[in-house]
Amino acid sequence: MFSKYKKPGGPAKPQGGAPKLESIDGGATAPAAPRPAAAPAPKSPAPKPAPKPVVEDKVAATPTPVDKERKRRDKLMDIKVELHKQLLDNLNLSALETAPEKELRAEIQAIASEVLSDMNVVLNREERQTLNSELFDEVTGLGPLEPLLKDDTINDILVNGPQQVFVERAGKLSLTDVTFKDERHLLRIIDKIVSAVGRRVDESNPSVDARLSDGSRFNAMVPPIAVDGSLVSIRKFKKDKLAIDDLVQFGAFSEEMAAYLQAAVATRLNIIVSGGTGSGKTTTLNALSSFIDDSERILTIEDTAELQLQQTHVGRMESRPANVEGKGAVSQRDCLKNALRMRPDRIIVGETRGEEVIDMLQAMNTGHDGSMTTIHANSARDAVSRLENMVAMAGIEMPIKAIRSQISSAVNLFVQASRLQDGSRRMTSITEITGMEGDVISMQEIFRYERLGLTPEGKIIGRFNATGVRSHYSERFRQWGYNLPASIFEPLAAE
Repeated sequence: MFSKYKKPGGPAKPQGGAPKLESIDGGATAPAAPRPAAAPAPKSPAPKPAPKPVVEDKVAATPTPVDKERKRRDKLMDIKVELHKQLLDNLNLSALETAPEKELRAEIQAIASEVLSDMNVVLNREERQTLNSELFDEVTGLGPLEPLLKDDTINDILVNGPQQVFVERAGKLSLTDVTFKDERHLLRIIDKIVSAVGRRVDESNPSVDARLSDGSRFNAMVPPIAVDGSLVSIRKFKKDKLAIDDLVQFGAFSEEMAAYLQAAVATRLNIIVSGGTGSGKTTTLNALSSFIDDSERILTIEDTAELQLQQTHVGRMESRPANVEGKGAVSQRDCLKNALRMRPDRIIVGETRGEEVIDMLQAMNTGHDGSMTTIHANSARDAVSRLENMVAMAGIEMPIKAIRSQISSAVNLFVQASRLQDGSRRMTSITEITGMEGDVISMQEIFRYERLGLTPEGKIIGRFNATGVRSHYSERFRQWGYNLPASIFEPLAAE
C-alpha cells in the first residue's frame, strides 16, 4: 500500500534477537525464550547455611505520578527518534513534496506500525495517534514546534535549549510542556529551517536570521555562543493583516489619531515609527501603509521580509548575509542605494539600524516624500539621538548641527509604539518635527496616551488625548484636501 512513497527494500529490521514484547509503561507481555541447559557441575559437599541477617521491613518507594509521566514521555521520545530514523531510511523524500497529506499520513502510519511490531513495542490507541501525528510533523514540518506554529493565540515562540520552550500569549510569557529529545534534535530542526532559505548556521557562523515558509520571523543562536543549548526565537506571522479599523477597535490608538495619520500618510509626510522590541512597530507600519494610494510605486527593503503591503505596485527587497567564504553579502544600504535608481514614489525600510540611515535621510530629502521606516527608541527625542548616533557610526564626518539639520528637514513625524506592563500595545505618542531652533531640533507632541490607573487584575486604565497643539502641517493637509476638524486637536476634560 502506498509503495510509491517507500524506498525499495522495505523497512530495515532491528538487528539482534527479538526482545521481549514491551508496553510503553515498561510491563513485559511475553516471556523470554528458555536458555539451553548447562552441563551439570561435579557435586561438592554442601556448605552449612550462614545465619540469615535480621533485616528491617522497608516499604518499597512508589514512583510519583510526575515521575511516571516523565518516564513515559522519555520512552515515547526514544521510540519516536528511532521511528523517525526508520522513516528517513524508508521513505522516498523526493516524492513527499507532492504527496497528498491524507496518503502521506497513512504511509507514515503503516511504516510506523511495521517498525513498532519489529521492535516488539506495544502502544495504546492514544499513544499511537500522538506518535503518528508527531512523526508527520517531524517528516514534513518542524517537529515539536509545529503545534505551536498552528496555534493562532501564540505571538512568539522562544526556545532556551532543548528542554525549555516558552510562548507569548496576549503579551505574557508562559512555559510549555514541549521539549526536544536533545540538542542534536533541536539543531536538526534549526538546520531544516535555515537551509530552506539558503542560509547556514554552525560554529563558524553561530547566529542566523531567516523566514519560515509562512512568513514568520526566525532567529537562532547555536553553541558555543549559546551556552546552555541553542536559542531560538520565532515571531509568528499574522495571516490576517490588521487594518487601521482593527487597531482602533483593539484600543491601539483612537479614531482621531487614525484620521490624523491618514492625512499624514496621504500628504506624503516622512514618518518614523519608533518603539522597543515587540511593541508593534511593524504592525503599525503595515497599518500606515494602507493609506498609500494604489497608483504609487513602493519599494520595501528589509533584513527579513515581513511587511504585507496590499498595493498593486510593490517591489520587495531583502538583504543577504555573506556566504561561507565571507563574500556575496548584500546589505540594506546596498539595496537602498539601488532603490534610488528604480524610480520609487516611496521607499519603506523595515528597520533602520546602521549605516543605511544616511541614505534613508537623503532619500527623504531628495524627492522621495512619504517614505517610512522603524527604529528602536523609547521616545521621539530618543529616536532623534539614535539617528544622530547611527550617522556617526556610518563614518560620516559631519558637525552635529549639520546632522540635526539633515534630520529636521528629512523627518516630519515620529509615531511612538510601546508595549505596556500588562502586555497591551499602544501608540503612546505622535510627535511632529517643526524645524531647528539654534542647534536643537524643535518638536511638538500632538497626541499622547495618558495612564489613569490599574484594575485589580493588573490591566492599565488609560485614554488617548490630544495635547491642544494644532498640527504644524494643517495647511498642508488642507491643500491636499484633508480638512481635519479643529476639535481633534482639543484635549479632553481632566478626569
